[in-house]
Amino acid sequence: MSRSSRLSSRQAAQRMKHQWNRSAGARAILAVAAVLLAGCGIGSARKSPAEMKARDLERQKATVNTELEQCRIENRQLAEQIRALSALPKEGRENLYELRSVRINKYTDWYDRDEDGKREKLIVYFQPIDTVGDVVKAAGSVAVQLWNLNDLNSQAMLGQWQIQPTELRKLWYASVVMSTYRLTFDVAPTPTQDLTALQAQPLTVRITFTDYLTGKIFHDQQVIEP
Repeated sequence: MSRSSRLSSRQAAQRMKHQWNRSAGARAILAVAAVLLAGCGIGSARKSPAEMKARDLERQKATVNTELEQCRIENRQLAEQIRALSALPKEGRENLYELRSVRINKYTDWYDRDEDGKREKLIVYFQPIDTVGDVVKAAGSVAVQLWNLNDLNSQAMLGQWQIQPTELRKLWYASVVMSTYRLTFDVAPTPTQDLTALQAQPLTVRITFTDYLTGKIFHDQQVIEP
């Protein structure tokens, strides 16, 4: 092979190497650019407005499906309650119990809670009574008032309180001696008499009980003797 031929071959090889290097560099640049574009959410990874809206709709659909399932569960529970009530006799459906009266228990009195010699708490015991004379834990609300009806020169109403059904049901007390609601109140002294002076007089406790089941209202009152 002549010298000129060898030079031409060498030059051709160098040009091919140079072109390959340029091509490899370009491929490397394109690969880096693709990675950067993908990381920025550009290109195939970027979501169009329509795709983003579709994703939001899917999330909303999942939320609605969850709420719908909760409603189905509550409806099944209500249906079970209706079936249970429907199985009762007609008179039982109309009135699970029938109250005749409420009665303030004789144990209603002042109470020395911290045993310091001062009876600072008023405890009121009252019992709902049904038509056969049994004590029942009737649901309802109760209003309690404490009056001094004997001393016309002093404040007549010494205190009043209202207890709602959700709180009253926690105040049921049952023992071998009695079953009753037990209510405890703080009584403030009047401007002219302290608690000791008030307790030395007959005081009247009045209650008004509203039956949660029927809406009927019952009253009772009792005198706390000194």
